[in-house]
Amino acid sequence: MSIIGIVLGVVAISLFFWLKNDQKMSNVLHEGDLIAAKHAYEALMSDFNNYQVETDRKITQLEKNLEYQNNKFNKRIDKNEKELPSVIGRVVGQIELAQDRIKRQI
Repeated sequence: MSIIGIVLGVVAISLFFWLKNDQKMSNVLHEGDLIAAKHAYEALMSDFNNYQVETDRKITQLEKNLEYQNNKFNKRIDKNEKELPSVIGRVVGQIELAQDRIKRQI
């Protein structure tokens, strides 16, 4: 009976040490996974920040281009508005000249 008790005690102690080493290995593996996840999250955060900065630059560039095009269009409209009276005068002058020619032919 004492031999069975000693054997069971040795088995219990060896099982305890085996489970303790297994737990250490599991903790090391989990720690490695946590470190890998931390690096992945930091890389994702860095990529997202770069995306935000790049997007802000593109938006700024698009705003500049839009403002340039708008100014260019406004200048063209202003030029047309300044030239409009002379264009109207030429058209009216041609109409009057044509009416004079029609009256002379009649």
